[in-house]
Amino acid sequence: MKPPVYVSRRVPARVRARLEDLFEVTIHDAEPPPARSELLAAATGSHGLVTMLTDNVDDELLAAAGADLRVVAHYAAGYDTVDVEAATRRGIVVTNTPDVLTEATAEFTLALLLGLARRIAAGDRFVRRGGEWSWAPTFMLGSGLDGRTLGIVGLGRIGTAVARLAQAFGMRVVYTNGSGPRLDVALEWLPLQRLLESSDAVSLHCPLTPETHHLIGRAALRAMRPHAFLVNTARGPLVDEAALAVALPAGEIAGAALDVFEREPEVTAGLLELENVVLAPHLGSATAEAREAMGMLCAQALESVLLERQIPPNVVNPEVWRRG
Repeated sequence: MKPPVYVSRRVPARVRARLEDLFEVTIHDAEPPPARSELLAAATGSHGLVTMLTDNVDDELLAAAGADLRVVAHYAAGYDTVDVEAATRRGIVVTNTPDVLTEATAEFTLALLLGLARRIAAGDRFVRRGGEWSWAPTFMLGSGLDGRTLGIVGLGRIGTAVARLAQAFGMRVVYTNGSGPRLDVALEWLPLQRLLESSDAVSLHCPLTPETHHLIGRAALRAMRPHAFLVNTARGPLVDEAALAVALPAGEIAGAALDVFEREPEVTAGLLELENVVLAPHLGSATAEAREAMGMLCAQALESVLLERQIPPNVVNPEVWRRG
C-alpha cells in the first residue's frame, strides 16, 4: 500500500506525476485554496501533507490529519504559516523549499524596482486608457538605478541574490540583518534606522516574526527619503499597509512595489488608487522552473520520510528526527 498524501493545491504536471507514482494522492485540484472545513476533512488519515503558504498549518489541522501524520512538506521557502512547535511536539517533520526559488524571486524584485523607478506600470495604464501623448523631454520621467543606494533588509539567500543583481545595474548596496554584520560578504552593514535614512530604495527580504511584523510602519516610512522607493517580495505583514497608503500621497516616499500583502488576496483600498504603486499577485517565485523545482523538493521530502525513513535535507525541525 502506498502511503496516503494530501496536496492542498493544484501542482505542476511533473510534480503531480511524481507524487502519484510514489503515494496514494488526494489533491485539491484547483488554484484557489480549499475551504478550511474541506482542508481539515481531506487531511484526515494522511501520512504526509503538501501545504501552501496560504494554508494555516496549525495544531487543529495536525490533529485532524491524525496520529499517522509524519511529515508536512511546505511548498514555500518561508514557513511562518506553519506551527512548527506544534508539529515538533507531535513528532511531525516539517520541510520547506529553499534555494530553488532564490533567483526567480531576486529577478522579480529587480523587475518590480525597475517597473516602479521607470514608471512602466503607470505608462502601461496611461496608454491603455487612451491618454494623449507624444515624445517630449519632460514626459513621464522616472529614475535610473545606476549610482543609487539599495538598502536590503534581510541578507539571506534571496537578499544576497538581489544585491548581486542590483550591483550589476550599478547600484551601491547596503544591508541590515537582525543577527548583525555578516563576515562573508563585502557589503556595508547599517542599523535599520540609518539604512532607511540613507537608501534610495529599500527592499525587504526578512522573515515574518513577531519582531518584524509592521517593521515598516509610520516611523520607518517617515525616516525614508522623499524620493525613495519601497519594495516588498517577502511577507505582506512586514509593511503596515494603512501607514503606507497615507505616506505615499503625502510624498513621504516616492513609490512602492508590493508582491505580498497583509491580508492576501485583499489589498488596502487606498493603495489601489495610487499611480506610484506597483502591485503584483504574489508572483515572486512564479516561473515554471522554480515552481516545479519547489514541488519536486516537496516530493523528495515525502519520499525521504515516508519511504526511505531518512531525514530530508530541507528539514525545518531536525530535532524531531534526532528525538525519534
